[in-house]
Amino acid sequence: MADDIVRPPFVGKFLFKIGDLNIGSFTEVTGLAVSIDVEELMEGGQNAYTHKLLGRMRWPNIVFKRGLTDSDALFTWLSGFSGNGFAGNQNKVVPVTGSISVVYQTGKPFRTWSLIDVKPVKWTGPRLAASSRDLAIEELEVCHSGFTVATPK
Repeated sequence: MADDIVRPPFVGKFLFKIGDLNIGSFTEVTGLAVSIDVEELMEGGQNAYTHKLLGRMRWPNIVFKRGLTDSDALFTWLSGFSGNGFAGNQNKVVPVTGSISVVYQTGKPFRTWSLIDVKPVKWTGPRLAASSRDLAIEELEVCHSGFTVATPK
């Protein structure tokens, strides 16, 4: 009977990867959502309801936040979108798949969202002030063309 107990994962432990490049853990991820546009169509003579027609899916940008780390993985990925890194790709954005995984405390993935055509749109560094005792937080915002969901067995 103990095997039937559902133990949800702790949402504070997750990883972000781009292809095989492990960008790392973040303390907060927002924007993991999808919405579908709805168009209402009124039918002549039908006053009890309106028809609701589904339209395009919309995927908001995803924002990652974390304390500064000594890993260069994030900037390795970012460098491919401007300057010499972009020129090295013949001035083309190469579509990549990213993933966000919520993991158990053991490190085993509980659920993974595979992001389609991930591209960085904004990076914000920490607010630097000698008088501050706040953590040095960086923020990454990415756009994407949707996601799929997988639950490892």
